[in-house]
Amino acid sequence: MRSTIAWAINTGNSRNGKSSKKLKGDFGTIDLEVPRDRNGSFEPQIIRKGQTRFTGFDEKIISMYSRGMTTREISQHLKEIYQVEVSADLISQVTDSVMETVIEWQNRPLDKVYPILIMDALIVKVRDGNHVVNKAFYLALGINLQGTKESPKFCV
Repeated sequence: MRSTIAWAINTGNSRNGKSSKKLKGDFGTIDLEVPRDRNGSFEPQIIRKGQTRFTGFDEKIISMYSRGMTTREISQHLKEIYQVEVSADLISQVTDSVMETVIEWQNRPLDKVYPILIMDALIVKVRDGNHVVNKAFYLALGINLQGTKESPKFCV
């Protein structure tokens, strides 16, 4: 907002407080405070006027979590970047919902035969308590009898 509203006196426009707004994401509702100006000409850049959903937000949370950030670090980062208060509990709900999908995928039935099986490992840095350690991420890529590529299993 600082870059769009002139600071000079006698411009006819200045800051005029904030308004509250509820924004719905894929996994919950977030309360926002949106700045406003006297002329009503301020246009927010990330979350537009009248916008009530922000669907890509949850993917950003999952991306930060997968890079080793804690829920509190993610909350602080979102506050710094978007000026949005997001509780660590909401972040946990988002990351837990992904874990349910991962567990469901891991427990799905597999084909009995994979004539071609390719295996590899990727070494990644993972937060383990207060330490960052190297872990191997194993991936198997199988080609079934119909010629379709599948990833039958991955594990850390």
